[in-house]
Amino acid sequence: MKRLILMRHAKTEPWTEGIDDFGRALTEQGHADARRVAEEIVARGWSPERILVSTARRARETCSEVAQVVEGERVRPMEALYLSGQRGILEAVRQNDGATTLMVIGHNPGLHDFALNLMRDGGSSDHESSERLAEKFPTACAALFESDENGPFLPVHFRLTDVMRARDFRETGLA
Repeated sequence: MKRLILMRHAKTEPWTEGIDDFGRALTEQGHADARRVAEEIVARGWSPERILVSTARRARETCSEVAQVVEGERVRPMEALYLSGQRGILEAVRQNDGATTLMVIGHNPGLHDFALNLMRDGGSSDHESSERLAEKFPTACAALFESDENGPFLPVHFRLTDVMRARDFRETGLA
C-alpha cells in the first residue's frame, strides 16, 4: 500500500507591502496548528518516510513542526514547490515515488487543485472528506490519499481517505 499526504502550510503573518511573500513566517497559532495536525497524522498511522517541502519560509516552518513529531522522515526542500501548479506537484511526486508514505507541504492554489484532481481520478472512500476537500483547503489542512498499488505513481490509483483541518482540533479543545 502507498500513501500520499498533501498539506498546506500553516497560518502565516499577513502579507503587506514591505514583507516578501517568500519570507513570511508562521504565526504562533500556525506553529501550534502544524504540530497538532502532525500529531494526528502520526496517531492515524500515517507517518511519512519522506517529506517534500517548498523552500518558502512558511512551508519550511510548517515542515519543522511536522518533523518534530514524525520519526524517521527524510526532508527534501524543493524550490519548484513554491507556488507550484498541479504539473509541478505531480512531477515532484513522481520524482520521489520510492517512499511508501510521501508527504508534500506546499501552497494553494496548486496544492488544492492537485488534491481535487487526485480525488476526481481515484475517487474517495469517505463522502464527508470529499465534500470537505471540494469546499476549500485552508492553512494547516492535510488530505490523505491511499493506493493499493505498489507500482509507479498513477493518480487514478489514489483514493481520498481523510481530510484534516487544524481548526477542527481547536474547536474540540484538542489543540
